[in-house]
Amino acid sequence: MLNNYFPIFLFIIVSILIGAMPIVASRFLNKGENSKAKNSAYECGFENFNDARMKFDIRFYLVAILFIIFDLEIAFLFPWAVSLENLGVNGLIAMSIFLFILIIGFIYEWKKGALDWD
Repeated sequence: MLNNYFPIFLFIIVSILIGAMPIVASRFLNKGENSKAKNSAYECGFENFNDARMKFDIRFYLVAILFIIFDLEIAFLFPWAVSLENLGVNGLIAMSIFLFILIIGFIYEWKKGALDWD
């Protein structure tokens, strides 16, 4: 009866080995040296910090929220565009209202200065 479970056991062992190989290889290949390039600011706009409670500019949050808003807008636009013939005028009106609300939010953030980087 245990012979029926051998493929499952083999699958688990192989999965563990495949998952552990990159971790073990990185331990052997990593020299652990820090360079100036590794510790420099990269895409985030501020220097590395050691304290997780460090204060930084709220504009990072505002730009991230703006990105999420427009990313979700695109996620809703694709299925709407594909099924526009089936939705008819009601679908067009509903999407127009949705886009109008998003445009109002974008104008609000723009007027508040969230997109100004002084």
